[in-house]
Amino acid sequence: MDQIWLKLQNGSDVRGVALEGIKDQPVTLTPEIVRPIGFAFAQWRSEKKGVPVSQLKVAVGHDSRLSADMVKTAVFQGLEKAGCAVIADSGLSSTPAMFMATVFENHAYDGSIMLTASHLPFNRNGLKFFTRDGGLEKGDIKKILTIATEAGIFDPVEISNVRKINLMDDYAASLVSNIRKGAGQGDRPLAGLRIVVDAGNGAGGYFVDKVLKPLGADTTGSQFLEPDGSFPNHIPNPEEPEAMEAIISAVEKNKADLGIIFDTDVDRAGAVDKNGTPINRNRFIALMSTIVLEEHPGSVIVTDSVTSTGLKYWIEEKLGGVHHRFKRGYKNVINESIRLNGEGKESWLAMETSGHGALKENYFLDDGAYQIAKILIKTAQLHAEGKGSVDGLVAGLPEPAEAKEYRAKIKAADFGTYGGDVLKAFEQFVADEPGWSLTPNNFEGVHVTIDAVHGNGWALLRKSLHDPVLPLNIESEEVGGVAKIAARMQAFLSQFDQLDLPKM
Repeated sequence: MDQIWLKLQNGSDVRGVALEGIKDQPVTLTPEIVRPIGFAFAQWRSEKKGVPVSQLKVAVGHDSRLSADMVKTAVFQGLEKAGCAVIADSGLSSTPAMFMATVFENHAYDGSIMLTASHLPFNRNGLKFFTRDGGLEKGDIKKILTIATEAGIFDPVEISNVRKINLMDDYAASLVSNIRKGAGQGDRPLAGLRIVVDAGNGAGGYFVDKVLKPLGADTTGSQFLEPDGSFPNHIPNPEEPEAMEAIISAVEKNKADLGIIFDTDVDRAGAVDKNGTPINRNRFIALMSTIVLEEHPGSVIVTDSVTSTGLKYWIEEKLGGVHHRFKRGYKNVINESIRLNGEGKESWLAMETSGHGALKENYFLDDGAYQIAKILIKTAQLHAEGKGSVDGLVAGLPEPAEAKEYRAKIKAADFGTYGGDVLKAFEQFVADEPGWSLTPNNFEGVHVTIDAVHGNGWALLRKSLHDPVLPLNIESEEVGGVAKIAARMQAFLSQFDQLDLPKM
């Protein structure tokens, strides 16, 4: 029994299988398991804040998942058993809004819980926890799950003190206010612009009626705004080609000036310019860096480890900022930016290629809607000044000729140790390989720079954050370069009998 709850930890949140329907994926997030987690969060928050549970106010919201009501009811029962003073039901909500439930003066909850599994399949669900200090860290999650383990399974309790709140209206209103103030073009700064949204049937559909329309935008052609946890149209994930193709099609069909796409719980976003060109991954970071460095010259921009060589040139040579490549994982990137600020090195943006991005001005909250708000401010300004659109801000961003990711599965039981041994051996391989050299200032895995003769690019071999996998990212400035680099990687990796190699 001790492992039931602890196995649900997924870094800085909790995730599990909440519904049947996918072969070999047994349900792990049942009401019986969730109730003690809600109870444990109240106990943990009481201890952290130094007040009795009977004085705590906790808000709960969820995305469009089919299991949302089931999981929410179990969380309410856990909070009720703990004895919370107030339990607030925010209903369909975004993850960033649930953090703001602890910040907005008219809400000011002691803690909040968002029920989501981000872009994962329909059968998954999970819990993210917030206080006014931000999202919880790995150690906090372990503590909560330990308390849940000690509490154990208990019978359902009657829920008596839940109240409904209109958090999303307040959150949307704050975005509208920020865009109006930032754009400086009156109440309708987006008038004359057609902007389409693809919410992927997640929680982001509110953005059309509650943000864009009050700002004057024509939103004709927006799609998949209705919440539907079966995700019938495409996976709500700006990293997925299918999702990006859907918003590209909407932009082209409706001759839009800008397309916006959100993930399920709206903590990530992507965009498409008026030409139908995706603004995601490196291009999204480049655009956000351009906006941020105009406001904060010389800022350090923290990214994850797989960003392109062209992005580094863009941030440092083109914009005059500092590019700090760090580890994958949005909490890693955000915490590194916070650390740098603590050392007196100004860092106003932390962003992953996945679309997770956080700004210093916004509590270092990974908030897809807030990032889009920054882009809309710039869009409105450029439109009013007759200076084109945001695609011009990243014109000339060097793009790699090729980029690819491979994933080698580790079959060894102790996959962490085995993966570490592979990385140590890889360092020696690099030292002996002509034209290959270790990239300086690297913080994750083994990053290699490869000269023009031997592949003209780079490779990064690292351990996955949570899975028994060694991801391998390769980028090249020439067509055929990835294959050349991959061939040498295949030769190296094939000597390890506990690796299940992909076709390279």
